[in-house]
Amino acid sequence: MLPNRLFRWVLALVTASSTALGTGYDLVIYGGTSAAVIAGVQARRLGKSVIIVSPDRHLGGLSSGGLGFTDTGDKSVIGGLARNFYHRVWRHYDREQAWRWQKRSEYGNKGQGTPAMDGEQRTMWIFEPHVAETVFEDLVREHEIRVVRGARLDRERGVRREGGRIRAIRTLGGRTYTGRMFIDATYEGDLMAAAGVEYRVGREAKSEYGETWNGVQTGVLHHRHHFGVLPVPISPYRVPGDPTSGVVPLVSAEPPGEYGQGDRRVQAYCFRMCLSNHPENRVPFRKPRGYDPDLYELLVRVFQAGWRETFDKFDDIPNRKTDTNNHGPVSTDYIGASYDYPEASYARRRQIIRDHERYQKGWLYFIANDPRVPKEVQERMRQWGLAKDEFPDNDHWPRQIYVREARRMVGAFVMTENELLRRVPTPDSVGMGSYTIDSHNVQRYITPEGAVQNEGDIGVPTKGPYEIAYGALVPKRGQCENLVVPVCVSSTHIAFGSIRMEPVFMILGQSAATAACLALDRGIAVQEVDYATLREQLLRDGQVLQTPARPNGR
Repeated sequence: MLPNRLFRWVLALVTASSTALGTGYDLVIYGGTSAAVIAGVQARRLGKSVIIVSPDRHLGGLSSGGLGFTDTGDKSVIGGLARNFYHRVWRHYDREQAWRWQKRSEYGNKGQGTPAMDGEQRTMWIFEPHVAETVFEDLVREHEIRVVRGARLDRERGVRREGGRIRAIRTLGGRTYTGRMFIDATYEGDLMAAAGVEYRVGREAKSEYGETWNGVQTGVLHHRHHFGVLPVPISPYRVPGDPTSGVVPLVSAEPPGEYGQGDRRVQAYCFRMCLSNHPENRVPFRKPRGYDPDLYELLVRVFQAGWRETFDKFDDIPNRKTDTNNHGPVSTDYIGASYDYPEASYARRRQIIRDHERYQKGWLYFIANDPRVPKEVQERMRQWGLAKDEFPDNDHWPRQIYVREARRMVGAFVMTENELLRRVPTPDSVGMGSYTIDSHNVQRYITPEGAVQNEGDIGVPTKGPYEIAYGALVPKRGQCENLVVPVCVSSTHIAFGSIRMEPVFMILGQSAATAACLALDRGIAVQEVDYATLREQLLRDGQVLQTPARPNGR
């Protein structure tokens, strides 16, 4: 018999070795997004062993990171586990104790609550960040899903492949996780890229897939996030009208590119801020480190031109809080600052995130304090602050930046605006989207007339809900046989502008896990999954795969 000390040493060595190598799972999910959690739940419901390896410490991505004013489109096509998530939100707010800073009667029907579709599945689509995180944590606990947090993939050497399959992934911490199937549920597509799957970054030329709204869109002014809404042109120069004086911050002096041509630029990122105007739950806006008031000279000129819509996207969520999003010519979107994020190193991504945080905190502080801001705007901004009871471990600032777009897989099927607008049929539906085709601005440039203008903001309504193809979730044949990608799906830039909504990511997370489990059961590649079998299982589990029949045929 080994001495106790030696026995403990051997046991520790064996345990460490086992942890490093991993015990092996049916499904390894990389990511901490809403899609990751829903995929894990579905795999467990289908009887599979699963682990979520999350680069983040908190689950839920944007859904728990400030985006509480859900972009839904047609809610009737949101089914399955995604709908269950919003049902759980409704259950939370159906309790009186959920209303700490506001009476339920004061909030009224702003939560977009909808009647039951099936039995007791009432839903609520607007919520506080911490409520969403609680729901995600409840889901992983109830389904006994192992979650490894703060575990970032070694993107250089951390994917071990044998033949056409991923066998294991290794994190920067040195831990290895082996699996039979893998899902990349990140916003960035890091596992997909490290596995050698084809992808792209930026905008396709409109001619590549016969689209109208892709590529550079100079002169196209949708929504109200451009300088055309102002009564006068705004000069981009430090001395208005004098090009020799140089350009003010936030304006690019580079040419925007030819209309309709492709580029590698991505739409602007921001944080979806959770603010409060309740005196007991409000943290005043503080001057951020590195604050430079000159950064907001363009905003001053916008105010001088009469702009007064600063608060139009301070969308109400429960308990006197907001989901604050970009709105207007100069707002919370840090246009042009995210181009290299998709493929940047972890260190560079952290710097980009810090830059965005400094810009947005400075935007808030500037409006609340700079004497050049109109008095009525300033006084109203001072009524707001960061919500004290949200993100307490991050100085009340959202933990997740809004990665509106990063890498997009070029998979077995590419979704384009033509499928979304029903110009052509979509094969093998595994879920539906319905939100407006929506890209935020991509660049801010100088027009030939010498004025500043934004470019890339597109808003095109779909012709009702549209189907999303199974082929958009899997790589091309021969690239990787056991990887499914429900977030960085195979789509063009402009099609992704609608698909990229959080409820859709949850829908596709469930479908991705279902397909992975069927491939496991049959010992086949994900590209070989029989669609009829997949469809049957998805419908059994409550997914909506085609437009529901309307009353009276509508």
